Amino acid sequence: MTAPTGAPDLLAPDFAADPYTGYARLREQAPAVTVSLMGGPPMMLVTRYDEVRTVLTDPRFGTDPDQAGAGVNVREAMLRKAGVPDDVIGYLLRTILTSDGDDHTRLRKLVSRAFTVRRVQSLAPRVEQIAAGLLDDIAAAGADGSPVDLVESFGYPLPIAVICELVGVPEPERAQWHGWGRVLTTLDPEHTPGVLRAAVEHVHELIAARRAEPADDLISALIAAQEDDGDRLSDQEMVTMVFALVMAGHETTAHLLSNGALALLTRPDQLALLRAEPDRWPAAVNELMRARGPVQFTQIRYPVTDVELGGVAIPAGTPVIAGLLPANHDPRAFDRPDDIDVRRDTGRGEGHLGFGQGVHYCLGAALARQEGDIGLRMLFDRFPGMRLAVPAQELAWLPRPGMSRVGELPVLLS
Repeated sequence: MTAPTGAPDLLAPDFAADPYTGYARLREQAPAVTVSLMGGPPMMLVTRYDEVRTVLTDPRFGTDPDQAGAGVNVREAMLRKAGVPDDVIGYLLRTILTSDGDDHTRLRKLVSRAFTVRRVQSLAPRVEQIAAGLLDDIAAAGADGSPVDLVESFGYPLPIAVICELVGVPEPERAQWHGWGRVLTTLDPEHTPGVLRAAVEHVHELIAARRAEPADDLISALIAAQEDDGDRLSDQEMVTMVFALVMAGHETTAHLLSNGALALLTRPDQLALLRAEPDRWPAAVNELMRARGPVQFTQIRYPVTDVELGGVAIPAGTPVIAGLLPANHDPRAFDRPDDIDVRRDTGRGEGHLGFGQGVHYCLGAALARQEGDIGLRMLFDRFPGMRLAVPAQELAWLPRPGMSRVGELPVLLS
């Protein structure tokens, strides 16, 4: 079953080049529209803030296609199209992101202790230390007036170091996750199978090492939970958990840092406000996540019963995508939604859906906000004269599935 003729493909090049215009057009067309991914089966993209929030929070929408009686598992179809082989596909199909009900509660409870407010706050000095070291390297690289790429020198290294320390990946083995992430976010059929096998083998080795020598990290905590009650966590679930956390924990935050830096470099008035009122940085990170958040849409969900969203009937089992990007730019929910305003009053909570909502709300949201706050604040404090090395319109946005990511962000430090 393929998408009907004329249904837009959300992974098409035009969406990568200008997702804001593309999603705005769909949002104003209807609260839910038929789309496809990689030319696959038709699904419904929910486009407006209120309806997207409903999909994220209403228990009638689940992530397990079998429970919803769906005719096709879209995620599995996409993974097989990307060449993911049978021996590793299970590590990607059944994860904390794609589980529901008691299964999801069990998995989330096991890992959530690593992301408590107290634990995240305790990491702040280490985040500052890592950021300071990276900024020293950037200063040295740009001392002769050469441009420095903030994506590779800052956007990626900071969150990779932080999430790997939290999870328990030794420092010499961290750089390879960046390379793996580059392949897996493109679903490149030529390289995906080999990268997945290498990553899965690597995580098995990390778990074996921590079984022999526990440490103060998440892998050791998961092993302890498994040994206390083996029914709570299987070996495959443990590998899947570690893999998902490291990948999600650095890819999205890397893009938040890079996209946020670009947004502020092209809006000197907003940067001036933050320099005059530095207490606004935490709110500014929320605004950057709303207006330039890296994740365009969520994992596919399936209604377990017939539902209606904004007057659009959606039969049970229909694949549904919650459009975070169009919802966060919905003029029905935000005044001047396309403007970045660090003084924006978000009301209660974050005021955006960039980290999702409901039971699948991003586990690492507090950590990502902290890294965005510390990282961007320190970056612009350290280099007050920093500017783009090329015109903003010449920067290339990469065609990453469901992600908004600038390929390079070359800057001059003064």
